[in-house]
Amino acid sequence: MSTQLLPVTDVPAVYIIHDNPEWIAPFARALERSGISFVEWLLPEASIDLTAEPPQGLFWSRLSASAHTRTDPHVKDYGRAVLAWLQTAGRTVINGADVYELEVSKIRQHRELATRGFDTPRTSAVFGSAALSTAARDFVPPFITKHNQGGKGLGVRLFESHAELDEAAGDFAPGGANEPIDGITLVQEYVQPGQPFVTRAEFIGGRFHYAVRVDVSDGSFELCPAEACEIPGVSATPVDPFSLREDITARTPLIGRLETLLSELHIDIAGIEFIETADDRQVIYDINTNTNYNPSVEDSQRAAGRTAAADRIAEYITAEVAALTVSRT
Repeated sequence: MSTQLLPVTDVPAVYIIHDNPEWIAPFARALERSGISFVEWLLPEASIDLTAEPPQGLFWSRLSASAHTRTDPHVKDYGRAVLAWLQTAGRTVINGADVYELEVSKIRQHRELATRGFDTPRTSAVFGSAALSTAARDFVPPFITKHNQGGKGLGVRLFESHAELDEAAGDFAPGGANEPIDGITLVQEYVQPGQPFVTRAEFIGGRFHYAVRVDVSDGSFELCPAEACEIPGVSATPVDPFSLREDITARTPLIGRLETLLSELHIDIAGIEFIETADDRQVIYDINTNTNYNPSVEDSQRAAGRTAAADRIAEYITAEVAALTVSRT
């Protein structure tokens, strides 16, 4: 693919900045139904003219923490450059530069949550691989590892003993099978759910939309809900692991606290994952600002006469584009 300037349009539109076309289709269909124009800015293999102003319009960052697993190891830095260009020009960006820094750093996520009093897993950050086994000695097995710049369960492994990690430590070294892209591995307490599921609460425009129950009875750490995340060669399970949690609502106390968190961090769209333990802890362990939605849950929402998340995002974007258009006239 040849490098080219990012495309622009003269009509009111939202520019979707992303690195994975497979994740765009549900949003494209919803935007088309809403009648709003959209332009895709796909990274990499693109360029920006720094002598030119960015186009007018609304911008939506859907850059992911796992981009380096699909295309180019430097996609994170390409995204940073584009978002900096937009920010200095005063453009309105959904999930802008500061939010992207949160997306690509579980250390940042942990600190933002912990300093606001949320229950988070005990975690150590290990720089390089030499100190990994030593850092893990402070954790009682079982414990887990994960990549600081994660997504799709990258680097998430459960270790039943320190000896097991000692044998695998080389995998996290440069060139190893489990090398983190930024060289940072987290060692984290393993939080056992009281029941074999975790919950992912979805927020749009900073407000709660719905919560999804994710069955983890098979021990999987791959929780991406998008159809495009299905693992090649693995047949679909008889029961979809994703289902709506009707008991979690906007009035649930934890949800109200999470809405406040998103407001303080200027996060417009996110999926936040938490575990409920047998001793009544509600442990927050991930803020996903590049959230995707499970097709079966979305279809069930529409069948019940409720608004699916992708359609709600289209409504939100349509209103934001309209507001920007009015402000310029």
